[in-house]
Amino acid sequence: MNSAQPPGPPIVHLLSSGGFYGAERMLLDHCLVTPGQHQVLFLDAPAELVARFRAAGVDGQGCNGLPALLAHLRRRRGERPLINTHNFKGLLFGWLAAGLLRLPLVITQHGFTPRSRKQRFYTWLSLQLCRTPRVAQVVCVAESIANLHRQAGVANAKLNVIPNGLPEGTALPARGHPGGAWLAGYVGRLSSEKGPDLFLDTLIPLCQQHPQLNAVMLGDGPERASLQARIDAAGLQARISLPGFQHDMRSWMARLDALVISSRTEGTPMILLEAMQDGVPVVAFAVGGIPDVIEDGRSGLLARPLAVEHLASQLEALYRDPAQAAELVAQARRTQRERYHLPTLAQRWSKVYLGATSEACA
Repeated sequence: MNSAQPPGPPIVHLLSSGGFYGAERMLLDHCLVTPGQHQVLFLDAPAELVARFRAAGVDGQGCNGLPALLAHLRRRRGERPLINTHNFKGLLFGWLAAGLLRLPLVITQHGFTPRSRKQRFYTWLSLQLCRTPRVAQVVCVAESIANLHRQAGVANAKLNVIPNGLPEGTALPARGHPGGAWLAGYVGRLSSEKGPDLFLDTLIPLCQQHPQLNAVMLGDGPERASLQARIDAAGLQARISLPGFQHDMRSWMARLDALVISSRTEGTPMILLEAMQDGVPVVAFAVGGIPDVIEDGRSGLLARPLAVEHLASQLEALYRDPAQAAELVAQARRTQRERYHLPTLAQRWSKVYLGATSEACA
């Protein structure tokens, strides 16, 4: 644990995860900055993810199945830990455990991806469980996610909107490639909800029109082979690359001239906040919590959701106008520091935790 962290209630986070993505980055930073005695139970996760949390000073443990979770929580029952869940499996297991052991329960909703019948069922069930008295508080990372809960009948009194934030960081040096190649980047899982296909719909024509414009897609996922096939068919293998999942994103941020977020659905993307902090201009679809963060034309450029031609025109405008890029970067840095600063947001989280613990003790 982080010894500099102020005291607070014991908090057990439940997370099912396949790797270190946005929610995992948020949770790691959250545990290091937010007051409380944090422990992360990974309901299923690769060993290297658990090790990454431990190396950062966070108590992370694997926990296979509901019986193991209940046994673990029973051993800690005397401490009256608060359960904080972070995805559907975590929510379901946490809801059951909180009821059986009479422990306070907070649900963190990072976003939904209801693109299949199974995912739509998970979304529906998540919203129904949040309506129950067993859930003390629901924290949504974007107003659009909170609205889904209100529409489902979740009491407004238990809803909180706390966006993701970043700890203190040092911005990367200013970019500039006069007369050289210009690099647009995609960062995220190569799966449908993140829109990697829409990124290529945008970048392939632009790369064909502008010989100095290149692209990189950082991440891995089920669509990798089909994306590579499209790049190969366009003859752009030398200019659009897929180097896979990256552990060192800061070195890549130093090379990007623009971050393109082509997601079909989002909460408050961590990579968006990282780009703002690191001085990378952002061009994105106005989906989920992105319009809550980016003011079009001031701190970034937004396109209508899924409108590839609009996204391409916004990116091309940025490519043609370095002065505009510099203005967007300056405002984005101010916005991130003023509104998405994790040490400040941690105070709001602390109130949620203390409130949920007080309700359980009443």
